[in-house]
Amino acid sequence: MTPDELKAVVTALGMPAFTAKQVAQWLYGKRVRSIDEMTNLSKANRERLQADYCVGSMEPIERLESVDGTVKYLFPTASGKFVETVFIPDGDRATLCVSSQVGCKMNCLFCQTGKQGFEGQLTAADILNQLYSLPEAERLTNVVFMGQGEPMDNLDNVLRATQVLTAEWGWAWSPKRITVSSVGVKNKLKRFLDESECHVAISMHSPFHEQRQMLMPAERQMGIQEVVSLLRQYDFTHQRRCSFEYICFGGLNDSLTYAREIVRLTQGLECRVNLIRFHTIPQVDLPASDEKKMEVMRDYLTAHGVFATIRASRGQDIFAACGLLSTAKKTEQLSERQHDA
Repeated sequence: MTPDELKAVVTALGMPAFTAKQVAQWLYGKRVRSIDEMTNLSKANRERLQADYCVGSMEPIERLESVDGTVKYLFPTASGKFVETVFIPDGDRATLCVSSQVGCKMNCLFCQTGKQGFEGQLTAADILNQLYSLPEAERLTNVVFMGQGEPMDNLDNVLRATQVLTAEWGWAWSPKRITVSSVGVKNKLKRFLDESECHVAISMHSPFHEQRQMLMPAERQMGIQEVVSLLRQYDFTHQRRCSFEYICFGGLNDSLTYAREIVRLTQGLECRVNLIRFHTIPQVDLPASDEKKMEVMRDYLTAHGVFATIRASRGQDIFAACGLLSTAKKTEQLSERQHDA
């Protein structure tokens, strides 16, 4: 809740208005797990709050650690579903890849989450809990909305979550510590660009309409040309960053023909391109590109004014790498486990 919403709660319960500020400090400054920990509130006021409200923090129920130090957590949601969250330590930098939906509607050909289908929206509390209840929360330097789901398809809750993270009364992070990804959703992407100062990352994967449509059905509703035309209306020459995610498939989209088209498509737009290795998923016959081809593509883009990198693949052995997140079987497995117990 925002301070104004907290104020409405406490005054409705007969408490002084300043109690809202105290509650906000406990929630966002000290990040308590229970109302009982709000010790500068009287016992009577804590009991009034507890009658109808809770902090909303829920511990992860599973933890998997990769050989490279990446950690994947399974978090419960308020609706009884589950989402996966990935903690990626890298020297002084520690990034959390958070989910915004249970499953996803976008059904991208190469993504395990898309094969799961859509199971529900995460509330802002569900999104924030992935940070709030993360054991490594104090180490976090960055957050990327690149886990399960399409953030623009749950935009109200994503914007509320980023508001809490960036507001002075919240976690007081710079919005430049947060990157929100999207395939490009008509009207929603524009609203995000207007209402947020966070970085934006667009899933491109092909600069050609017909091929991108084959890989990503969302191309039918908002094509990559329209996405780039929209991005040109915003200023990315200062601190706010625009990037494109590009999974390289062997012999499919990793030649210089594609690099040249990316240069043409993004001409005049301050951006970067992150080339990503493809991680095979079941029943999808797509080949992975080899390292040399990715390096040639990276070097061509950079030489022609488009800064490009090859993203290090992290957590593949625990199915935490790009495109591998899925909780499709988790509800069934956990239900069976509870039944057996």
